[in-house]
Amino acid sequence: MTSTGSVAASWLRPITGGAAPLLSRAGQVGYAARRLSELVQGRPPGITGHQWSTASKEGFDLVVCAADTGWPLFALQIAAPAPAGSAQRAERMTSAVCAAVGLPVLRVESPTLRGSEHGRRLVEYVIDARSYAAGTQSGPEGGDMVGFRDILGRLPDGRRGPVNDLGALTRAAAVEAFVERRLADPIVRGLHVQWADGPAEGWSWVEVRPGRCLVERVQLFAQRFSCGVDPGRLAEDLAVVAVGERLRDLEVGEPPLVDRDELRQQIRRLAARRDEFAGGFAFDHLWVD
Repeated sequence: MTSTGSVAASWLRPITGGAAPLLSRAGQVGYAARRLSELVQGRPPGITGHQWSTASKEGFDLVVCAADTGWPLFALQIAAPAPAGSAQRAERMTSAVCAAVGLPVLRVESPTLRGSEHGRRLVEYVIDARSYAAGTQSGPEGGDMVGFRDILGRLPDGRRGPVNDLGALTRAAAVEAFVERRLADPIVRGLHVQWADGPAEGWSWVEVRPGRCLVERVQLFAQRFSCGVDPGRLAEDLAVVAVGERLRDLEVGEPPLVDRDELRQQIRRLAARRDEFAGGFAFDHLWVD
């Protein structure tokens, strides 16, 4: 059964055969490229025939299951932001079916990240973060423990810093690019917010030319799912990863850039919507002001 133990979860179908798992970690296995119809035993109650026929064709980049039973624990989907229209309707129908059967879903929307390239690392990270969070909460002094994202150690460039920062390699690459005069500023900046009743959103940017920035935005939808870390910070770290992917393009040509003053205006407009946030708004005030 899933963590909810609900009657709805009985509609889930274990994965017990077929292709070998892509990953195995902490008593869990991950299978690549699975359709929703492979995980659900027919149309669940409360779902219309149209919803089911549409959602059942939708797929996930990775489905994580209990290693001993094959029971689905959560699914990951990484996709570009869906345009208005049929694509968004398909997303809503898929979410409705997943909710009906008790399947937690972690959905990442990014124009740059890809499930085939980034899905495995993200799933492994989330499994580790969730295991760490569960362990600290059960300890006698769990409230005083350092969070998974804030554990310090040796970084890839030799400095000391948070070893569970997914953007660490990007930050090191930005410094190297600055030394090689391919960037105007070596600092990878960012912000994150958590929208009330909505996704977490992370931004990241680096100044490529004086006054011109490479910008990435990521939205993270944690549907009935705990990431083990703050979802806003995770969204920002994923945006940093996306910046790193785009920095590679500097070797073959300059990617589309955003005027620094326009980016500042975008951030100010975002900050003005504080009443819509579920939590704080973290960003570099000095850079904006």
